Amino acid sequence: MSAVATPTASPTARGRTSARHGASLANDVIAALSTVMDPELDEPVTELGFVRSVALHPSGLTVHLRLPTSFCSPNFAYLMVSDAQDALRRVRGIGEVTVLLDDHHDSDKINAGIAADAGYLGTFGAEAEESLDALRLTFLRKAHTAAMERCVMAALTSGSVLQEDLGRLTLRDLPAGRTKEALLRRRTDIGLGVAPSEPVVVDERGVGVPDEELPLRLRLARSVRISIEGNAHFCRGLLATRYADGDATGITTHITDTRSTS
Repeated sequence: MSAVATPTASPTARGRTSARHGASLANDVIAALSTVMDPELDEPVTELGFVRSVALHPSGLTVHLRLPTSFCSPNFAYLMVSDAQDALRRVRGIGEVTVLLDDHHDSDKINAGIAADAGYLGTFGAEAEESLDALRLTFLRKAHTAAMERCVMAALTSGSVLQEDLGRLTLRDLPAGRTKEALLRRRTDIGLGVAPSEPVVVDERGVGVPDEELPLRLRLARSVRISIEGNAHFCRGLLATRYADGDATGITTHITDTRSTS
């Protein structure tokens, strides 16, 4: 996708809960869903507005997910639905979990595969281009590259490091904060070290980049970061056009609780 600037969505949860326990469980559900990331955009599905509804009922819950278009990549869609199901099954006392993808050209296939616990290859069969683990790793590495570039640019902008010294920049040198925390999470996700002495600018194996290769490596990292951020803005705009008449702030998650309070 090309990078297109659009309004940033501010999805909120609204609805009714019938008891204090219901409200607490609903909060636990949203917290679990907030750990599910769009693999390409590297943002939680809750913040992107992809969670359409959450319905708590006597036997468990049903969650409906939605995407910006009906033709979003099926493998990305499957990853999010599968990850949502896994995250929700870890919520204590949740009961039966049903996660459904709405309005996608492969909704029926994905929903059937998820319901049957068929796995990615079992769901798509010969259509599956690669294993789910390989696909996930590809996007985790991209997320790490973007997080690395953000830390490097912050260090350069603050003047805490010079361009010619970037090869010696270590995790210890980065100031505490969300930018560094994001980098440490991404390094952990792909199995890289997070010791204070580890170099910041590394390749996908965690090996430091030679000084002569740093400019090219950072240019490539910047293009990855810009692509991820641009696509996120673009997808928010598409979702708002599809579901909220172009109003990005109207993308909400509807929560209902029909369980008995007696």
